Amino acid sequence: MAIDRYMGLCLGHPQYGYYVTRDPLGEKGDFLTAPEISQVFGELIGVWAAAVWRTMGEPDPVCLVELGPGRGTLMADMLRTFKRAAPGLAAAARVHLVETSPVLRERQRQLLGPAPQWHARLEDVPDGPMILIANEFFDAIPIRQIERRDGRWHERVLGLAMGQLAIGLGAPVAATGGEDGDIREPAPARSGIARAIGARLARHGGAALLIDYGHFESQPGDTLQAMRGHRFVPVTEAPGECDLTSHVDFETLGKALADGGAAGCQTLSQRQFLIAMGVEARVAQLAAGVDAPTRDVLARQQARLAEPSQMGNLFKVLAATSPGLERPYPFP
Repeated sequence: MAIDRYMGLCLGHPQYGYYVTRDPLGEKGDFLTAPEISQVFGELIGVWAAAVWRTMGEPDPVCLVELGPGRGTLMADMLRTFKRAAPGLAAAARVHLVETSPVLRERQRQLLGPAPQWHARLEDVPDGPMILIANEFFDAIPIRQIERRDGRWHERVLGLAMGQLAIGLGAPVAATGGEDGDIREPAPARSGIARAIGARLARHGGAALLIDYGHFESQPGDTLQAMRGHRFVPVTEAPGECDLTSHVDFETLGKALADGGAAGCQTLSQRQFLIAMGVEARVAQLAAGVDAPTRDVLARQQARLAEPSQMGNLFKVLAATSPGLERPYPFP
């Protein structure tokens, strides 16, 4: 079984899939995402969305789309920011959540109410100008893995060895270059979604912000990982009970967006993005007038999101727009 088939079944099987059967977020789950760490993350993305909406000419209505919205925390923080800082966008926004998990859809409904529309695919979102957000979405889209051995590239596959699941080499595949021992991670499903986003931006106008952990430039390496109970475990452990992800290749993702018709594709580190959007000022504003323990919590949250040794450099932010918009980021 190829790696992408394994990932797809483990995460999305309609009865036993990881995301189908549970809410994986939070201290009692398997991992935390940036919106669960601090409200400031979603607020600053809300500021970005308001700025690009104005650049778009303030369309009303506008589709506000989130791919893989988790518990709905990020969207809730954005909508609260709109009410305070961009009431026109608060009135114009039509929220569309692309979510396949029934468990998470219910958590989103509890937080956001009945107003959003839910969809299984981006293609099901109605036509119209769009602002799209995808935070830690692409890392969970299945990848293939190929490995070069004895001068030839082979598909990496899951199989049984001594009665246990193990990764081995399958049939040869067509690929060039590289050195023996290299592993590449083609991700056609990711590129397909990115091209669809780019095509939609080109047809209807708008902007997209894609946030995930990964690397700026394409490079070889095995980044497939499994997480359970906030610790890394073997990717063959307890299929369907662990979160399976891999690092996102932002160079390839940006090319796919452009191939679809998007313009202005630009990738920053999460640290660069948050600092440019005013994370320090916003945290200082929240810290004013609160007690010392609360200030310490706010400082730790900011450090986790933006420090180079934590999420700041590992995570990247890729913005793209429709042709004709000034720039994908509302700052110099």
